[in-house]
Amino acid sequence: MDAVRVALLREVLAKTQWPAATRRFAGTLRSSVVPHGGGLLLVGTEAYEPWHLAAHLVDESTWSGLPELTPTLVRHRVEPGGPAHLSVGLGRIETAGRGETLLVVVPERPGEGLLERVHDARRAGATVLSLDNGDPEVRGLAHEALSVTGGDDVDLDTVQHLVSAAAGENSAPARRGRLRFRDRLSRLADQLTAPPPARW
Repeated sequence: MDAVRVALLREVLAKTQWPAATRRFAGTLRSSVVPHGGGLLLVGTEAYEPWHLAAHLVDESTWSGLPELTPTLVRHRVEPGGPAHLSVGLGRIETAGRGETLLVVVPERPGEGLLERVHDARRAGATVLSLDNGDPEVRGLAHEALSVTGGDDVDLDTVQHLVSAAAGENSAPARRGRLRFRDRLSRLADQLTAPPPARW
């Protein structure tokens, strides 16, 4: 999703909690990976792999100049002979430890095997973040959680878009006080989509 669409989405959701909540969550994500130089693991459930979020984080990593945001997608099923970036299995979570961040995306109840691995990673010192459906067990494992339930104004896919966009744009300001291209584009989109001033 490009900067203009993100700006429009934020405008539509301006009177809800989501723009601020996703920025807070993105700030936590960024602050957990950048000081350690990366180590971001991204995992979903057996039925849901967060491909889309992985792709957006890679894009944001490139645009923002923060390579630490590039995730390693951890998969429940790895096909033999596949490319390296698609061949990281659940065993990788078992080796996660201090200085690494595990982002768990769970739109439905995860299997016990995943929960056990996440619990072990947390005990080994990894930071656990979750985008979830409000499952209390998942939230209990996470250092920071953002939940989307059936009664909310948005779905989990929309929240993932907002989180990934905020993770990239909330990076440190560019040198010499100049705005990065994405920041300028976002500001322009905000100006173009703002309602006209009221005239009395």
